[in-house]
This record gives sequence, structure tokens and C-alpha cells, in this order.
Amino acid sequence: MTANKSLQTGASASAALQCQTNPPQRILVVDDDADIRRLNFEVLTESGYQVDAAKDGAAAWQALNSSNYDLLITDINMPIVTGLELVKKLRSEDMMLPVILMSGTLPTEELELHPWLQIQATLLKPYTLAELFKTVKEVLGATRGASGPDAPPANWQCLSPAVNRLQA
Repeated sequence: MTANKSLQTGASASAALQCQTNPPQRILVVDDDADIRRLNFEVLTESGYQVDAAKDGAAAWQALNSSNYDLLITDINMPIVTGLELVKKLRSEDMMLPVILMSGTLPTEELELHPWLQIQATLLKPYTLAELFKTVKEVLGATRGASGPDAPPANWQCLSPAVNRLQA
């Protein structure tokens, strides 16, 4: 339907084909803090990524088994299934999805003991939205050789009142 609408508005057939062959990269954002989850969702969506969100590791595991993603961004400290437990399940099922861990305190010792978890990047909370965007772009670029958006959305500062809390 989108391609047909583009053609009706005068876009060329090659432009419509390019949109179909280069779909947006899919990201799953997992965080039990609703404000952070929503803010990350909004910024990444406005940047051109297709984003799904989950409130905990259990919900994320269901999403990972029902859809294909290009990147997982997960908090570590969550109820039910922690971010590390989620990544362990992911790797035990031979899912080689790139992972960005985010947390107020990173479990450096545990990560050193389990290099097979293959964490591509970490974000220490509080992080800026520019740091989030840069990390996502670097991880996706390194793993797929693909380029994503060059900058966060111009209006990222207006997306949510939680922005000040995340960047504090």
C-alpha cells in the first residue's frame, strides 16, 4: 500500500522498489522503566528504525521468538527475566543477534566470566540520547555493514518529558 501511494504521488518506480528492498532495521528495546522504554522507542522510531518494546525479559523472549530483529537493547536489572538471563537464553538458542546492554551498574565481572555472551556494546545509565543513537548506529553498522540514519531526529529534545530524567 505504501509503494502504491508513493507511485500515485509521483514517486518513481525505482524509489518504491528501493524502499521495499531496504526495509528499516528492526530493534527490540527492553526496559522495565516505562519512561526510559518509551523514550528509547520514540527516539529510535523517529530516527527511522522499526522498534518494538517489551517491559521485561519474559515479554522480550516472546517477541524474539515471534519476530526477527536486527538489534536487542536491554536493561539488565528487570523482574521475571533479567537482561543477562535474556542474553544467555538468546545465545543458548544460537541466536546471534547483536546486543546492547544498558544499566545503572554494569556487571563487568560477570561479563568477563562469560565472553560467549558476545555483548556488542554497553550504555551506562544515565546516558544521553546522542550516546544511545551513536551506539545503535555503530553496532548496526558493524554487524550488517549497513548505514542507518546519520543523526538523531531533529526534534528529539521535544519527544518526551522523560528526556531530562534520562540525561540527568
